[in-house]
Amino acid sequence: MMKNLQELLQHITYERIEGSLDVEVQDITADSRTVKQGSLFICLSGAHVDGHKFVGSAVEKGASVIIAAQKVNVPSGVTVIYVGDTRKAMEEVTPYFFDYPAGKMRMLAVTGTNGKTTATHICAHILHHAGYKTGVIGTIHMLIGDKEYPTHNTTPDVVDLQKMLYQMVQEGVTHVCMEVSSHALVMGRVEGVEFDNASFTNLTEDHLDYHKTMDNYAAAKAILFQKVSAADQKKSNKSAHINIDVPYADVMADAVSDRHVCPVCTYGIDKAADLRAENIRFNSNSSEFTVRYQGKTYDVHTNLIGRFNVYNVLTAISACLSEGVSMETILEALRDFHAVPGRFELVNEGQPFTVVVDYAHTPDGLENILKTAQEICKNRIIAVFGCGGDRDKMKRPIMGRIGAAYADLVIVTSDNPRTENPDQIVREVADGVKEMAAQKGNTRYEVIVNRRDAIRRAISLAQPGDMVVIAGKGHETYQILKDKTIHFDDREEARNALRG
Repeated sequence: MMKNLQELLQHITYERIEGSLDVEVQDITADSRTVKQGSLFICLSGAHVDGHKFVGSAVEKGASVIIAAQKVNVPSGVTVIYVGDTRKAMEEVTPYFFDYPAGKMRMLAVTGTNGKTTATHICAHILHHAGYKTGVIGTIHMLIGDKEYPTHNTTPDVVDLQKMLYQMVQEGVTHVCMEVSSHALVMGRVEGVEFDNASFTNLTEDHLDYHKTMDNYAAAKAILFQKVSAADQKKSNKSAHINIDVPYADVMADAVSDRHVCPVCTYGIDKAADLRAENIRFNSNSSEFTVRYQGKTYDVHTNLIGRFNVYNVLTAISACLSEGVSMETILEALRDFHAVPGRFELVNEGQPFTVVVDYAHTPDGLENILKTAQEICKNRIIAVFGCGGDRDKMKRPIMGRIGAAYADLVIVTSDNPRTENPDQIVREVADGVKEMAAQKGNTRYEVIVNRRDAIRRAISLAQPGDMVVIAGKGHETYQILKDKTIHFDDREEARNALRG
């Protein structure tokens, strides 16, 4: 990929330029560590890092063009483009540099507090079964076909996202299934992406450290539905898919500006919907239910369990129907879809009780998995969980109350404490546990700050027929502490404890 600077300048709102315009730009980056010869380096100013301080390093590595918002010193031969807002400039120029790759593929987006990862993976599985080459971008990884690449945010920043999408185009991907976070929508990470198909799973308390109120949080999610239904888009066949059973469903539906351009399909269990699940039945390793759609009923069998996964399946069915996949093909594909890593993932070493690892790190997520555990567990439920540091503090006692409400034994432990004192976080979660345990009168609880010790304790207490639910980190293979990040995988820790 290479473009002349004069060509790029047509897509940047700039104030002045110092240096030559006759420069061939080989790459774009806002990370000085990834600069290579001929790169355009963008000086982003964030909460913790100011990119202007890394101009020297970027130039040493070969950057030939700098986009800056304040005075920087560079040697002759390096061009500086001064702008009022470097982030806005990045949003303007990056999609153009990569030839607007999202415009060359079908873009399916899923937003919501919970369910995004599972729903996008089910969508990709169905579309692959239907004969398309798919890509997935989200919390766990980026997938191109069956090739896996790491990601660092639920929705990558503009530069990383456009590079990913460009790579997908080069490899022949036709459909991208993408998690879109509220942060990404507010912060402009998806600028330059034309979405074709947008789904809303749910909205429950999370990220209020950033959004402050649930209404603000909902407004951020609704941006996706404004985008997918916006006028003057280049692609056709737009659609919106909304879980009608959850709060703020109306906010998402109202954000669709033109339902002739972008039809809205509702789905749900409890309320009347365009696509509705009925007669739901669970066992220990699968679910069966009936779907009613356009006057017909269809029998669904899936290896996923839990009411929350019925919603995830409905999300995917609705989205894939709008992409022209037949219901018959969808139902075939669902029969051989298995759990996403870290989402109600079983850890089995031949023990006479069940061990489940799940990413649930929100009140709603924890309630969902514990309710599911109640539906299939023969004996006691032992829950191990905590809350992350530097995040929404209000949810800590709430999650504690939920844990005590649904589990027979709760072990409160550390999650990713980040810069906070883990003892303080654990105390705030434990306050909620104590409150609910006092009301119930039959819930035991323990506080073990060290997560490895907490997992070992839970497994040592488990008896035949029990279920140990280890929640909060799921697929994560690390733990973020105040001064370092260490390797830590709940699944590995559980296996080690089971093996003794």
